[in-house]
Amino acid sequence: MIDFKVDYHIHTCFSDGKLTPTQVIKKYKEEEYDIIAITDHDGIDGLNEAKIAGETIELKVVPGLELSAVTENNVLLHILGYNIEVGNSELNETMLLLKKWREERNKKLISLLNSKGYELTLEEIYDRKGNTYIGKPDIARMLVEKGYISNFKEAFDESNGVFNLKEIKELKKQKLDTKRAISLIKTAKGTPVLAHPMKIKGIGEIRSEEFFDNLDKLVRELKLQGLKGIECFHPSANEEDEKRVLAIAEKYHLHITEGSDFHGESN
Repeated sequence: MIDFKVDYHIHTCFSDGKLTPTQVIKKYKEEEYDIIAITDHDGIDGLNEAKIAGETIELKVVPGLELSAVTENNVLLHILGYNIEVGNSELNETMLLLKKWREERNKKLISLLNSKGYELTLEEIYDRKGNTYIGKPDIARMLVEKGYISNFKEAFDESNGVFNLKEIKELKKQKLDTKRAISLIKTAKGTPVLAHPMKIKGIGEIRSEEFFDNLDKLVRELKLQGLKGIECFHPSANEEDEKRVLAIAEKYHLHITEGSDFHGESN
């Protein structure tokens, strides 16, 4: 049996990663990977560049994305989509909608930060980024650049991080429901996969029996909605977690994937 070196969860600068698609392809080629997937958050703008770069240096690139979605019980999930048809009209229309929702959230977020003494604008972040996707990591990097915080992780600190201030934490962007997210991926001829299940919040204390029982119920419901796989191997999961998640995947006859959730060498 041929053992391929793969990574099915990679972000570029077209979402909250640091490297361009071409830089990502070059890095993974140098590290002798056989297959990788580009899975930017709520967008597909980097896929054409990734495809061209992959063909140029002979690295197989799976076109993908990672959608934020919520269940009926308001549990936040991420759904990966693999081998999507980039030109699908419904997919592209929905990407424009998600971009609109993100921009609306960002305007409110910048306004809140300004009111708390952090002087920055969306325009300067766009200029620094070089494309139109702005997420909290991009804002955090600008806060570091302006000297408001000492490092990237400080913005997300659970005790006193900027993004964990009550008003900012409560500021959420609109998200698709899970049924719509899964349906969208399938409409674009893709394969929907539940991302990093060990990072799901709101289903019990992580690694408790309650957590795994609720994860099982959640996966069962998602399969009824059309889910086809689970990301069983991810940095958030230890060896025992992997065994528990693999058992759920096998129980529901779901594909098993592996991804690093790469965003950049450092922030």
